[in-house]
Amino acid sequence: MVNKKLQVWLPLLFAVVLAIGMALGYQLKEDTSGGEGFMSNTRNNSLQEVLTLIENRYVDSVSVDSLKETAINTMLAHLDPHSIYIPPVEIQEVNEDMQGNFMGIGVEFQIFDDTVNIVNVIPDGPSFKAGVQVGDKLIKVNDTASVAGKHIMPDDIKKLLRGPGGSNVSVTVLRNNKQQRIKIDRGIIPLPSVDAAYMMDSVTGFIHINKFSETTYPEFMAAMEKLQGSGLLQLVLDLRGNGGGVLQQAVNIADEFLDNDKMIVYTQGNKAPKIEYRCSKEGVFETGKLVVLVDETSASASEILSGALQDWDRATIIGRRTFGKGLVQQQYPLSDGGALRLTIARYYTPIGRNIQKPYNKGLENYEDELMQRFHDGEVVHGDTALPKGPAFKTKGGKTVYGGGGITPDVFVPFDTTSQPKEILQLYIKNTLNNFIYQYYMQNKSAFTGVKTPKQLSEAFKPGENEWQQLNSFATKDTINLSHLSALAKSELLQKMPTLMARQIWRAEGYYEVSNQTDPMLAKAMQAFK
Repeated sequence: MVNKKLQVWLPLLFAVVLAIGMALGYQLKEDTSGGEGFMSNTRNNSLQEVLTLIENRYVDSVSVDSLKETAINTMLAHLDPHSIYIPPVEIQEVNEDMQGNFMGIGVEFQIFDDTVNIVNVIPDGPSFKAGVQVGDKLIKVNDTASVAGKHIMPDDIKKLLRGPGGSNVSVTVLRNNKQQRIKIDRGIIPLPSVDAAYMMDSVTGFIHINKFSETTYPEFMAAMEKLQGSGLLQLVLDLRGNGGGVLQQAVNIADEFLDNDKMIVYTQGNKAPKIEYRCSKEGVFETGKLVVLVDETSASASEILSGALQDWDRATIIGRRTFGKGLVQQQYPLSDGGALRLTIARYYTPIGRNIQKPYNKGLENYEDELMQRFHDGEVVHGDTALPKGPAFKTKGGKTVYGGGGITPDVFVPFDTTSQPKEILQLYIKNTLNNFIYQYYMQNKSAFTGVKTPKQLSEAFKPGENEWQQLNSFATKDTINLSHLSALAKSELLQKMPTLMARQIWRAEGYYEVSNQTDPMLAKAMQAFK
């Protein structure tokens, strides 16, 4: 009898328990997730009450979303400089930059005289496969959106060309004064973080990393495989201009240079436990000679990597004191579609250096700190480059510093050659790059036989003819170059082959040519001897 009752009631009992468990699990998810439940409370807080009253009762119409964003930014301004709010309209672009790719058609463009010009086509990308060419002028998108002869903005062009992977877009281009309609299937467009990797000579390799995204380590390993296949014995790793990114990617790369279970970095905060990141595998370049190039714009993950290599006496650090960002951020999604990137910990180099520069004098002072280095002469005189932070000793007995960036082992001053305002305007208005593109299109046949950046630097020697063309082109942008000194004129002409190499081969071409006269590269080659 008892067994029969159990047979009847046991399934019902299990069902009740399961339903209660599901309900509790759902409630727990709401209480702990990063969505609306994470931020909600059983009663409105004062901030929400004020916003609601303004929305429902205020005399004039106002954008409540704008008020919310202002309120959030005002709160974050009382924290550190790297805790930021990312509005919903920016979140996709921010996430794409970190993930290292986006969905699009794979072109670079510039707008000249209200005409969209295709200045680069990514090799093997969707546009390349569809037949789009450098020099094409974009007339229409999807037969309806006319983009020619209008004051259209670059962001508007991006919105028209980007879209879900696998979808297609039809563009009408003007080529050789004839219109052509081209159908393009959108696909994954990489945002390379390793933008240059080549052999400088028979044994010396060069790699430039512009950021640390989720694809940086695989890109780096592919670059190393290529270089090692070409006889790599010593490496220049260029982190200049690298503002950081994904910490784990920098850790993975450090692991390729350091042996055993050496500490690479550790993080710790008031509400975050200490987490150690150590070497966990045999690296591909644990014994070869290594130089790392840094400057005042190398930050965050760049400082993790260079700091670890400096602490273990594994590399010679050459350049200027780095930015000084030793704070760790975590990104939390918000119910409005935006995100909060909140500082949760500090990171420390293997011997305990936190290289975060002070931020207790306000955001404005923090942002002006780099300019202050120029005013103080630090970027010019190596003897003023030592930070006032605490001193540490590496295992090899070298003195290193915390409290304000990574101080290089070999200082290379900033080039203080006087830059007349006219030359600065060439860069600010993008006039010089635009001229290089126009010159390339007008003389494309002359560059057809040039197969490598090295050949270009030997064959392309701009002279008086190019100078007169640039002078005339700059005049259209209200820039008068006729009064420049002979030295300024000469330096500008010497810059043209570098920019032409970028036009033809993108970043790799740029570095192959510019490195030939780069003073930091010269110091790197001396360090290998």
